[in-house]
Amino acid sequence: MSAVFLNVAPVFLLILLGWTLARTKFVSAKVGDALGEFVFKLPLPLLIFRTLAEADFHGASPFRLWIAYFTGVAITWTVGHLVARYLFARDAKIGVIAGMSSAFANNVFIGLPLVGLSVGNDGIVALSILIAIHLPLMMVVGTVLMESAAAKVDGGGRRSIMAVLKQVGSNLIRNPLVIALFAGLIMNGLGLTLPSLAKNLVDQIASTTAPLALISLGMTLTQYPIRGNLGLATVTASLKLMLMPACVFAVAHLLELSPAWTMAIVITSSVPTGINAWLIAMRFRAGQGMAASTISITTLFGVFTVSFWMWLLG
Repeated sequence: MSAVFLNVAPVFLLILLGWTLARTKFVSAKVGDALGEFVFKLPLPLLIFRTLAEADFHGASPFRLWIAYFTGVAITWTVGHLVARYLFARDAKIGVIAGMSSAFANNVFIGLPLVGLSVGNDGIVALSILIAIHLPLMMVVGTVLMESAAAKVDGGGRRSIMAVLKQVGSNLIRNPLVIALFAGLIMNGLGLTLPSLAKNLVDQIASTTAPLALISLGMTLTQYPIRGNLGLATVTASLKLMLMPACVFAVAHLLELSPAWTMAIVITSSVPTGINAWLIAMRFRAGQGMAASTISITTLFGVFTVSFWMWLLG
């Protein structure tokens, strides 16, 4: 267990480094936002592109992977929603944010570095396949549920599902990760390879993804202090770190996913909550404090729970 912890700790230490730099104002917090944008638009897409372009899928189907992961998401989201609504007596809007905070993993900035470190290229392939539908599916479901909840709580109308899909689809067309994913799959399918000079350049830029992503995330976390709704945030954080990976692990085992793919999706399901839950909360002006607290609590304790799941998976 101690050896696993020592492998996981550097990932969270880089997050702590970023947080410390911004918190002490040694580096402006605005640098974290700029650095995060840079990682999202160049190193991370190139990492996904290179991995998928060179991957050997062995004829594996993505559907069992998606079923295993999103079954865990559905169960955890539902439990988080019900706990907020009936145990803490919160309204429907808070219920949606609680469910989303419990089940929305930061599988891009934390999941990918961890999976790359612990599983290798097979794990990055699995996670890239997951990322292909994770963000659009989670954002569509979260937005539709919040539109419905807001209509009940605040009154007024709500947008149609088609309007939400149109908005999300428009954003995805310009999303660098989606573009990189399809470009990598096309190159793989056509059997094309990059010229050596281009490959060396891509490799060098892609290799900066993990440290830059983690430091920028740490700097960004200064915007999400632990405040308010601590009882509910503690519950949602516990669901995120323990219930969700347990559900994903159980379903992956039942579906007989390969060890590498199982480890990849269990690890990424055990990482801290992503900021998208807070973005939805801010947009609908509900549960911002609870979402921010969940992000910070899961990041604070994630090093221990991720280490546990990695140890359990061997």
